[in-house]
Amino acid sequence: MYADWVERLEVFTPKLLEGCRRLYAERLVTLAIFGSWAREAATPCSDLDLLIVAEDLPRGRGRRLREFETVEEETLPVRFVWGGDYPAVSLSPVIKTPEEVLVGSPLFLDMTDWCRLLWDRDGFFAEYLAGLRERMKKLGARRRWAKGGYYWEYKPDLQPGENIEL
Repeated sequence: MYADWVERLEVFTPKLLEGCRRLYAERLVTLAIFGSWAREAATPCSDLDLLIVAEDLPRGRGRRLREFETVEEETLPVRFVWGGDYPAVSLSPVIKTPEEVLVGSPLFLDMTDWCRLLWDRDGFFAEYLAGLRERMKKLGARRRWAKGGYYWEYKPDLQPGENIEL
């Protein structure tokens, strides 16, 4: 299963990186895969969750996604990796500035375990994740299973009124 997953991912990640480097040029800080593809659990129904960190981005999610459309169009031919009648792998980008990353997001918690960095200028995001991982370890944070899914317990011994900061 793992080899199959790697082969499918390797079919289109070079073109994805090439498209992002062309679009964002020197502004590109990080391109990372997270979600089911990073967990090695992708299926033909899985989208490809991407984190793009770039400088000087347009304001607003809509404008950022419109800017990214050229990468989506360029990579479409190589995203038909499952064969048969399966559709192309759809891209689900989260696009942030370095400053927005440093504010933090619950989105990054699972990336401390499952993240595949395709581009990381000066180790920006790897360093951010290492710091987050360390803060979570000090708090005793852990992923818990309940009712068919996972959630994060940030601090098992949290007391009423106590504030925590990741």
